[in-house]
Amino acid sequence: MDENLEKEKKPRNKEKSIAREIFEWIFCLIAAFVIALIIKYFIFTPTLVQQGSMTPTILNGERVLINRLVRTFKMPIYRGDIITFEKPDDTDAEGLAVYNDETGIMNFIMHDLLEINKTSYIKRVIGIGGDHVKISKGKVYVNDVELSETYLVEDLATPITGEFYDLIVPNGYIFVMGDNRPGSSDSREFGCIPLNKVEGRVKIRVWPLNKIGKIDK
Repeated sequence: MDENLEKEKKPRNKEKSIAREIFEWIFCLIAAFVIALIIKYFIFTPTLVQQGSMTPTILNGERVLINRLVRTFKMPIYRGDIITFEKPDDTDAEGLAVYNDETGIMNFIMHDLLEINKTSYIKRVIGIGGDHVKISKGKVYVNDVELSETYLVEDLATPITGEFYDLIVPNGYIFVMGDNRPGSSDSREFGCIPLNKVEGRVKIRVWPLNKIGKIDK
């Protein structure tokens, strides 16, 4: 009788052991996924550039590292910084980008953490709060001083591609443009971007291998 009980216990114990191992694997995978999301949102994110608007500084198909600490700790943004931000939904009459934000935990998870149906742009900061930005005859002026833009292709003019080419950037906003001025959709068209829509600062290139390192301004 005792032998039969022992025989029955062994399969049950084995089944429990397998179930426990499966549960542990599932728990580890979920924990790793959550940790990866936290790092991606709050610390840094490697991302593929799928735009040509920052040519020649950053090319389409290259991979860069987005420093999310800028957003996490609300660090200051400076002229010349290369940043990423969410694409605006609209622009108001004063030249400020408008976003149709939705609230709720599910929207935060789907839109902000998983970035489903979200489009981001990568551009260079030209003007910060209080700056007078003006584009005239192919040149960019900030506070009535011509901007030195050594990062542009030599003799490249900045065309007026939208209605926002002479304005004062409000506090809490930035004016951005791509280095590929004729091929960039930016603040000339959709106006100034609110600082709370800046996703991070881009300073490091991680691909291709022969260009890994700091991105020169």
